[in-house]
Amino acid sequence: MDVAIFGAQSMALGVYLAFQHLYPNRKICCFLVSKRENNPLQLAGISVLELSAFASGLTQEEKDNLEILIATPENVMDEIEAVLTSYGFNYYVRQTSLRWARLMGYYYMRNSKYLPLSALPVGYHRADMHIFMAKFVKDKPLTEYYPVPRWVTPVQVGAALCKERVADVLDCEGDNISEKNGNYSELTALYWIWKTYLSGELSGKTSRHVQDKSGNEIGARENESGGYYGLCHYRRMLELSEDDVLRLADNDVDVVLPYPMPYEPNIEEHHKRYLSDGDWKALLTALEEIRPDDAAALPAILKQQYLYHYNIILAKKHVLAQYCQWLFPVLERVEQLSEPKGWERKDRYIGYMGETLATLYFMLNKDKRNIVYTGCRFLT
Repeated sequence: MDVAIFGAQSMALGVYLAFQHLYPNRKICCFLVSKRENNPLQLAGISVLELSAFASGLTQEEKDNLEILIATPENVMDEIEAVLTSYGFNYYVRQTSLRWARLMGYYYMRNSKYLPLSALPVGYHRADMHIFMAKFVKDKPLTEYYPVPRWVTPVQVGAALCKERVADVLDCEGDNISEKNGNYSELTALYWIWKTYLSGELSGKTSRHVQDKSGNEIGARENESGGYYGLCHYRRMLELSEDDVLRLADNDVDVVLPYPMPYEPNIEEHHKRYLSDGDWKALLTALEEIRPDDAAALPAILKQQYLYHYNIILAKKHVLAQYCQWLFPVLERVEQLSEPKGWERKDRYIGYMGETLATLYFMLNKDKRNIVYTGCRFLT
């Protein structure tokens, strides 16, 4: 049975690359999309076809001999399945975020790239973890119940910009940039984590602790120098099992990141969809001024295919502190160099730049840090 992939963006490309490597006997005939707009003519050298035109050229027997892998955001999969059925296709499989992550994990492991956390042996020491989940006042309710793991604490981002509250913990407490959420997105939460829990890690000072409404300390621990801190989103959760938690400390894991997503031809072309040439110039100038050694490596990073998405991370306390200390001065300088200035706009461009900078930083430090990867679960 031949295979077609529904979708023509990063998730679809990842499925194609993994299938070509893991299942070389399965022929992928094409990529399918509902409409041509905003989609390439080809992906990985394979044609991208509109579903209606593709379906009209097939007999029912041919449709019954085709398996379609749906590799799109999960919130549109119901609609896609209904359309496929209406065109007479009966064999399709959702590549959910969890399936995609498992597929990419096997692919990356076979290629000796991006080692999965799940590939490490299960240890005996339970890591002390504090992951903060960014919530925004305009987030829509989830359609299905999702039990939030005990190590996850919701924090409201952009809390300084409104009076409505959707979490007990706010990113406007203490030293913060909550009012910049329109540009920084979830990075206002990362800044708050840095200043609230991590800023003393590199200076020898003790970070303060925040209490929830019940008076319980969030992030308190016996040994201030240890533990793992991180950031996820309301709808994008770092996939961590109980065994994964036991893998961290005993395997001396420094950083856990979501599996990188591939882009064609490279991540620079992808980000041009969201950032102007002026924004790119501001970013490069800021790096040249503040991190000149790393600026020299940026062009090569932009020309490769893999991007660390969503500003989602889990890391040892001091490792995350070092990253934040590296990241935020660059972003602050970008705001000053941008036209219009960062404080004159609200288009999330700093958040997008954060993804590029995370890719730059952790790819440059891959031989210095024990970095492993896991799935990113998309909640609908």
